[in-house]
Amino acid sequence: MLLSAQGYEVNVYEKQPVIGGRTSKLTLGDYSFDVGPTFFMMPSILEELFQMSGRRLQDYMELQEIDPLYTLKFGDLTFSPSRNKEKMLAEMEEKFPGSFSGYEQFMKIEGEKFDRVTPLLQQPFTKLTDFITGNMVRALPKLNALDTVYNRLSTYFKDERLKWAFSFQAKYLGMSPWECPGTFTILSYLEHRYGLFHPIGGVNQLCKAMASVIEEYGGKIHTGTGVQRVLVERGKAVGVKLENGETVMSDDVIINADFGHAVTNLFDQADLKKYRKENLEKKKLSCSTFMLYLGVSKPLNLPHHMILFADDYKKNVEEMTKTMKLSDNPSIYVHNPSKLDPTLAPEGKSALYVLMPVPNLTADIDWNVEKEKVREQMLAILEKEPELQDIRSHIEVEKIISPLEWQNEVYVYKGATFNLAHSLDQMMYFRPHNQFEDVGHCYLVGGGTHPGSGLPTIFESARISANLINKQYGKKEVYFRQDEALLKEETPLWK
Repeated sequence: MLLSAQGYEVNVYEKQPVIGGRTSKLTLGDYSFDVGPTFFMMPSILEELFQMSGRRLQDYMELQEIDPLYTLKFGDLTFSPSRNKEKMLAEMEEKFPGSFSGYEQFMKIEGEKFDRVTPLLQQPFTKLTDFITGNMVRALPKLNALDTVYNRLSTYFKDERLKWAFSFQAKYLGMSPWECPGTFTILSYLEHRYGLFHPIGGVNQLCKAMASVIEEYGGKIHTGTGVQRVLVERGKAVGVKLENGETVMSDDVIINADFGHAVTNLFDQADLKKYRKENLEKKKLSCSTFMLYLGVSKPLNLPHHMILFADDYKKNVEEMTKTMKLSDNPSIYVHNPSKLDPTLAPEGKSALYVLMPVPNLTADIDWNVEKEKVREQMLAILEKEPELQDIRSHIEVEKIISPLEWQNEVYVYKGATFNLAHSLDQMMYFRPHNQFEDVGHCYLVGGGTHPGSGLPTIFESARISANLINKQYGKKEVYFRQDEALLKEETPLWK
């Protein structure tokens, strides 16, 4: 979208019949689901990207804020945090008396950290000297990179359940809060500062909106058109060979496929150095997810989304990330968007999305055997909720995506849904670069490159890569499109 708006000739080749990848739309009969992400935070980033493209986000989609942020269930205790300060004070004093001062400290200190870290998420790390910048010097004292998310939360809260409530966001990176670098406490901070939003029609509408802008600028999107090989000559990408046999030559190739899948399947290994298959296998990967998409023949009086925590959450997390086995007592995430959004299911019915974090395909788990067992386990957990006691009798349509389907149908390397892990040795300069190290005129966007997983950071990777391409051609970097009429527009972005 950014490059189309700046006059580049853009062709997008998408293997699937719909655009968006892990952020695409799944249609089952009369029901619609988001395949992956189910909410968006920091809509200001999206607004900026559309402004940079000479467009207004609100002309393409409607965002509704979710309040409370989510509902968290710890056995018989239910906690529903809100970014409304009065609501949050009342909720915390009722559920965790005396803890609100810790929350205020969390918001203050993590806010200072975020303000220092933000410039690092917006700059490329293409050489080691990129660490020696004023931005890094300012950020370093606040990074907490050698600490862990869980330890950081322990400085604010005493109750274990509160620590979990502000540290489970490490799962957005597919990591354990007990191992994830302490820098990433900013994830829960962002939710509480900026809120969570539901795009009407699902998060997939973000991709649809961008596709519309690309086409408005003359770009072309080819769905159902997989790439077989990135063509490389004398160390530079010169185009792609499509699965239909067609060859398309180009000045530059930008890869938004899953990084691990791309380097193992879309390149001749002789054209790679650092990221050949044998080297990629040494990298740390995120966990995976087991997905249930259920079309349910009744309205559900459930929160927009909720998390049902395992009794022993730490053990559950260790099983999915360390010992690599399925938990007897897992945590699950339940998304019920139909209550807010009537476009996803027929009237009087619900599109229910259920997710269980599980080990990736490096684990010794036969998913052909375990798939039905895990489905039954998840349904049994759902049935403990009063509103879902008879859920099985109301399922009209259903789809499962296990780690196996993530790999074989969505082309996610080893089924690691959140890409490469975000350990210190796989962040910033040590993560695959936005300007791909192994091949010239080849750029990366998505969770497998800097700055990492999660939609806001993925969109920052797009901004970084677009600006690197501009730099390559001697064009000025673009952060905002200076269109006064556009910037003065006062139409509210969201409701």
